[in-house]
Amino acid sequence: MPTDPLRCAGALIVDDDSRIFVQRRAPGRRLFPNCWDIAGGHLEPGEEIDDALRREVTEETGWTVSHVLGLVGEYRYTADDGLTRVETDFLVRVDGDLSRPRLEPTEHTEFRWLAERDIALLDEHRDVNDGMIRRILADGFAALRSIGL
Repeated sequence: MPTDPLRCAGALIVDDDSRIFVQRRAPGRRLFPNCWDIAGGHLEPGEEIDDALRREVTEETGWTVSHVLGLVGEYRYTADDGLTRVETDFLVRVDGDLSRPRLEPTEHTEFRWLAERDIALLDEHRDVNDGMIRRILADGFAALRSIGL
């Protein structure tokens, strides 16, 4: 088992109404099935975090990152597989039709744009990593406010 944590990049995709994009993981996923999540994933060997961020957004949504607005935070967690991960998350804007992400049905089954007042939706699986996804979005909305969006 590896001793170094796996590295992940995550995107809090923001629309013109300062809402953040979330997508529900498919029920057949090994990690966090049926949970709401942000776009993102593991860095490939030798890949830089910015490159992974852009690749994951395109792979998971079909959109292209146009602007990185800022860092949201770095989150360390151990998933059900026993592996520790360090995830670095960013606020981003994307190009593409925001009403029609290209979701892979085996990966994600639905999506939503959440306003800050809707964040309680993420309590649905608050037991998963002590509500980590809600914490990440709360930090994302705080970062949006700090940059005036």
